Amino acid sequence: MTEPLNPNPRPVEPAALSLEGKEYSLPVVEGSEGERGIDIGRLRAETGHITLDTGYGNTGSCTSAITFIDGDAGILRYRGIPIEQFVDSPTFIEVAWLLIFGHLPSETEYQDFSEDLTRFAHIDESMKHQFEGFPRSAPPMATLSAMINALSCYHLDLHELEDEAELRHAAARLISKIRTIAAYAFRHSRGLPYVYPDPGLRYVPNLLHMMFSQPYSQYVCPILVRKAFNLILILHADHEQNCSTSTVRMVGSSGANLFASCAAGVSALWGPLHGGANVAVLDMLEQIHQGNVTPEEYVRLAKDKDSNVRLMGFGHRVYKNFDPRAQMLQKVAEELLPQISADDPLLDIARRLEEIALSDPYFVERKLYPNVDFYSGILLRAMGIPTNMFTVIFAIGRLPGWIAHWWEQSQTPGGRIARPRQIYTGNGLTDYLPMERRP
Repeated sequence: MTEPLNPNPRPVEPAALSLEGKEYSLPVVEGSEGERGIDIGRLRAETGHITLDTGYGNTGSCTSAITFIDGDAGILRYRGIPIEQFVDSPTFIEVAWLLIFGHLPSETEYQDFSEDLTRFAHIDESMKHQFEGFPRSAPPMATLSAMINALSCYHLDLHELEDEAELRHAAARLISKIRTIAAYAFRHSRGLPYVYPDPGLRYVPNLLHMMFSQPYSQYVCPILVRKAFNLILILHADHEQNCSTSTVRMVGSSGANLFASCAAGVSALWGPLHGGANVAVLDMLEQIHQGNVTPEEYVRLAKDKDSNVRLMGFGHRVYKNFDPRAQMLQKVAEELLPQISADDPLLDIARRLEEIALSDPYFVERKLYPNVDFYSGILLRAMGIPTNMFTVIFAIGRLPGWIAHWWEQSQTPGGRIARPRQIYTGNGLTDYLPMERRP
């Protein structure tokens, strides 16, 4: 077969495929961390066959220089930097710049970008009327996706991005305005007056100000809350080719602009199997509390194969070790929860479930450790974020990753519109029957 689709990975000795009595040579490429993939870009053209991989669990859709994950070893790195190194020093804005532009910002770059975020925080006044078109019961994720799409109508000049300067302008507007849209969606759902961004506040305190301030009474963000919230955003900023990121790439492959592609990412993230996982954790805690079930009894039921009970927030599809993001949030939770949470039975249940799972051989042997969704859920609840806003916060954090992947794909030579194949299993050739002859 022909050479690899992308020349960036290092070619190694090809794989051999024997099919219907013929031999084929399949290029094998190796990434910078030793990951290997068989390039099947010419498979159908040369053999008449395609691969079938439901859920794409064994299929690489692209090469990427943004994020590296080794689930078996519990490794997550942004642009080569281990996620653990983000626990104290960088802000979410530094990490956003790193993901999008490939390097940590200089002091000047950071200051300029921060000023852009402050300058672009407001949305057009006419957009406020669009919120009124949604019922107060509207899911905030539906509002968020629709309003990001609507935002593209106000920035027609940023539909086609030619260079990094234009990308910076588009990224700054999206990353800044998504906070305002999220906060306005929250305020609208509560029938509260909209609160304008405060140019004197940093990214996280400004978001919480727009959500929780009242006329003549401004919300003041505690230092520990800012630290925890900042870390939650950082830890959700990218996670390789997950469902929503792959959606952004697929939509972007058609030539769709950055706003439309990220709006599609929000819709993908909305799914309960993706961004809704930490909501499921709180639902589980509520179920335990309302049912007067002890954590011990619930864990026993979760281990029973004949039971329909599931322990949410434990284990991960990618990580077969402790989720490194969860370890970081666990430490923040230990510091924050005793100081800001009042007597909350759900948080007490969560702490007990954590204790049981970390000591029970059943969970330890199967490496079913608490994951990032478990800790982010209880932290967001402790900070006063309502459950229906959890996934919106996730989207705010994930936006820089979506932007980075959209741009990386748009700059990759030889890019093609994404168009998966299928194996047809329907009727064979069937004749059309006139109405009078149909059974």
